[in-house]
Amino acid sequence: MANIYVEKIVHTPVEEQQTEIVERKGIGHPDSLADGIAEAMSRALSREYIKRFGAILHHNTDETQIVAGKAIPEFGGGEVIEPIYILLVGRATKFFEGNYIPTDKIAYKAARDYIKKSMANLDPDSDVIFNVKIGEGSTDLKDVFERQKGKVPLANDTSFGIGFAPFSETEKLVYNVEKRIYNEFRRENPEIGEDVKVMGLREKDRITLTIACAFVGKYVSNIKDYIAVKDELTEFVKDISSEYTTRKVDVFVNTADDYKRNCIYLTVTGTSAENGDDGSVGRGNRCNGIITPSRPMSMEATSGKNPINHVGKIYNLLANLIARECVEEIEGIQEVYVRILSQIGKPINEPKALSVQILPKKGYEIEKMYRSIREIAEDRLSRIGEITDLVIDGKVSTF
Repeated sequence: MANIYVEKIVHTPVEEQQTEIVERKGIGHPDSLADGIAEAMSRALSREYIKRFGAILHHNTDETQIVAGKAIPEFGGGEVIEPIYILLVGRATKFFEGNYIPTDKIAYKAARDYIKKSMANLDPDSDVIFNVKIGEGSTDLKDVFERQKGKVPLANDTSFGIGFAPFSETEKLVYNVEKRIYNEFRRENPEIGEDVKVMGLREKDRITLTIACAFVGKYVSNIKDYIAVKDELTEFVKDISSEYTTRKVDVFVNTADDYKRNCIYLTVTGTSAENGDDGSVGRGNRCNGIITPSRPMSMEATSGKNPINHVGKIYNLLANLIARECVEEIEGIQEVYVRILSQIGKPINEPKALSVQILPKKGYEIEKMYRSIREIAEDRLSRIGEITDLVIDGKVSTF
């Protein structure tokens, strides 16, 4: 393909820059909740469309909004006095080939089930008010038939996706700390909620992790219990940090706590959405799971966009897959950055431009990598439809 560009870039590698900032918003953060709900609705609609018509019809659910509720957390309990309001908004095909599709019902069930699966102490029946405002979308019958014949979908927009690899030590650390708090530490410590935000700052060879972690009041008897679990969490993070970096790591948890005033991060449900923090799709993690101001990023929200021809979703996922495969398969790459630009109405496997920028390791020449890089990019483009299957099956994360 003539529109694949491979070039060498010259800059100071991220690992060698004096400072680096990395953030991850955990599963229960209001922005992540919005992302998760939006993606759950899209997957559910996609599966239903395939079941009924053998193809995914037009839809986008990437405008989900969360309006914070009000709660009174207490040691040993507390209650939600104003439910969290979640607006399920977007577009979906509700009528096709003479058949009505219960899109609102499907979206509502998907959102409710997602909260039930992801949040241990947030009751979607009593703590949340859902307002389903899925607008009417339309699907081109000819387009569906073309896809059923194996034709490649046409890009719905002129947009771009960005990916990079490999993760730096700080990026790996921030990403995995939140994941392991959610998947490991919470199993033995129900006091910990799902709303965990990890902010990493590397200053030369010293990394500072500032962690905001919601505690669940009904599992905490008093301030001594709170401090004990908080200290245990701090030590847990320090212990696992050595698996991702050899640098010195300082860990701070809930730095806004003021014990004298009994002001601590206590919640009823495990998320700050219960008491003042709103959430929106696309305001949190990029599709690689982190927020990286030291790297190029796309502002496109990946979650909730349809996985057929919405390049704002597909190209972000594809760019990261190409970047990771280049690092895994080709020796001598220190950093790789992939940018893919679509042109509305053109086949999604024929981007207007696919740029691969390589920062080679010392002693390696990019000229010797050129052919292999192009082959990886071309192969991924030829199999671009696989991304749709990965998304529907939940095998790739969008946040």
